Amino acid sequence: MTDTPQLKLFNSLTRQLETFEPIHDGEARVYTCGPTVYNYPHIGNMRAYVFADVLGRTLRFRGYDLTHIINITDVGHLTDDADAGEDKLEKMAAQQKQSIWDIAAHYTEAFKADVKALNIREPAQWSVATDYIEEMIDFAKAIEGKHCYQLESGLYFDVSTVEDYGRLARAQTEEGESRIGDVEGKRNAADFAIWRTTPEGETRQMEWESPWGRGAPGWHLECSVMGGKLLGFPFDIHTGGIDHREIHHPNEIAQNQAFCGCGGLDEATHSGARIWMHNNFLVERSGKMSKSSGEFLRLQLLIDKGYHPLAYRMMCLQAHYRSELEFSWEGLGAALTRLKRMVMSVQPLRDLAEEGIAASTGPKVEPLLLRFIEAISDDLNTPVALTALEDILALKKVDSGEKLAAVAGLDGVLGLDLLELSREDLRIRPKDAQITEAEIEDALARRKAARADRDFATSDVIRDELTAKGVEVMDGDPLGWEWKL
Repeated sequence: MTDTPQLKLFNSLTRQLETFEPIHDGEARVYTCGPTVYNYPHIGNMRAYVFADVLGRTLRFRGYDLTHIINITDVGHLTDDADAGEDKLEKMAAQQKQSIWDIAAHYTEAFKADVKALNIREPAQWSVATDYIEEMIDFAKAIEGKHCYQLESGLYFDVSTVEDYGRLARAQTEEGESRIGDVEGKRNAADFAIWRTTPEGETRQMEWESPWGRGAPGWHLECSVMGGKLLGFPFDIHTGGIDHREIHHPNEIAQNQAFCGCGGLDEATHSGARIWMHNNFLVERSGKMSKSSGEFLRLQLLIDKGYHPLAYRMMCLQAHYRSELEFSWEGLGAALTRLKRMVMSVQPLRDLAEEGIAASTGPKVEPLLLRFIEAISDDLNTPVALTALEDILALKKVDSGEKLAAVAGLDGVLGLDLLELSREDLRIRPKDAQITEAEIEDALARRKAARADRDFATSDVIRDELTAKGVEVMDGDPLGWEWKL
């Protein structure tokens, strides 16, 4: 194969594509902002972890040893991302009349179940915020003298004490950071809480003693502490959703600059990470993407409606991670059909290649492999990478073992589980289905016999009975579904 193209990634801090050059030879260290475990994640939340997973898989594909950390926020994140309001977990615990620890445990497991369903790799470590309270207090002590001041409500970070505050968000004025909560006594509108002191007469379920009074850490503090402790400053890549680019990550960067005694952000590593990457929003026009709507789009809802979770992963891969992605049920159905086409192309290869997977690629496969590598190395261009994979599957007169080897390598990046999935796996029975698969297959067998006998009246009756129970019979379907619910 010709020279492998360089891996280029878009750095949100510099707003340009940059060649990935690891800080430690042969190693990639990545930190991903994880969920606040006060509720189920919606599918828009999960797009961030599909993106981070593809990034991690790509780094491994390119030969780097990967250390990937994802944090679990079980304290400190307020109901308003603008650093105001109640603690999200405290609020949910009060609403559900449960222990805050039980709330955190339940929704952590729910998040991890969605991670597994979407075939997202487990990180090297799940870092849980409440496991690092002592380290957070030590971090705050280290920056307090030069960068913080205390008010009755807690310890606040003075953003004027670091260079280039807000550069990541391109919001370096007070007006640009107007979403930060207004607290009496703050020196600057953008100043944010490092430690929140529990108001006199109140008690939180999660609170700790500190030099600034009994209370809890600010949301932004945990990522600085865990990123620095587990990966070391500076590390290679920090990822998160685009919503973090405006407030959370600028505040995290300011803390990192203060802790490391770093200068301005013309030197990207002064931010704590060399590259900052953000995926764009998933857009859903009905308004059911927000958790405040009560009933919102989560992965289990897709499964309940009969869609395999990897259809949603396919939907994510069909758009570049920096582009907005619009969700629709029609689009999800199209992604499922595309995934099924791939699975049906791979299944016979698995059967034919039982004698072994080829160790090398030939002249037909190699240029398509190079196209895939060029695409994925161009800031994770998964839409083009998918077409390269499909073109490999469509090749004629190519050894099955050779083709399967190529599919295995490429799917190792895309994570669609093509070497394990079957078409039966993709046919999920909707939660509200009124008929079992066995009953459907029995009815279809009777209908097939009636059609063979040219008894079309009986055939139509069986079809109408199935339709009444929500089964769409798909005569002549080239994909071979035969039916769907």
